[in-house]
Amino acid sequence: MGIFGAVTGASDGPDLAYIASLTRVRAAAGVLLFDQQGRVMVVYPTYKDSCELPGGSLEPGESPLLACERELKEELGFVPPIGGLLCVDWVPPSPPWDGGLMFLFDGGTLSASQIAGIRLRPDELDRFEFVATDDLESVLVPRLARRVLTCLPMRGRGGIYLEDGVSLDA
Repeated sequence: MGIFGAVTGASDGPDLAYIASLTRVRAAAGVLLFDQQGRVMVVYPTYKDSCELPGGSLEPGESPLLACERELKEELGFVPPIGGLLCVDWVPPSPPWDGGLMFLFDGGTLSASQIAGIRLRPDELDRFEFVATDDLESVLVPRLARRVLTCLPMRGRGGIYLEDGVSLDA
């Protein structure tokens, strides 16, 4: 059976056993936001010890772009225009976490007034800062640093498929 073919029984509808056997993955969407100096925004969640990019997990029935926009509104208090998809990154399972698909979008450069207008949700984020690209590896967890650094040259060129933050073309 092809992955895009119809999965049906003879006349009794979809093959529910087959559908139940398919791999399930978690999914999240984030965005690269820059300041006027070309530094990348990182946020500090209240519920973990490491920093992240703005964004978060998809809710049921939500597209990656809609999840990204929802998370930005919740976390930062506004949604800047979201540009193109920079990557889809397959993250292998790491128990207790299942494997995942991480979507990263280009959020462009924020103006000084947009940055001044950020209103963090205190139950989600402690703070944010802009980090020089040369310093990202020292503040982000390795898999996220790999993803971001691989995507930086992709801005304006279209998306790329990654596995654990590494291009298969590398």
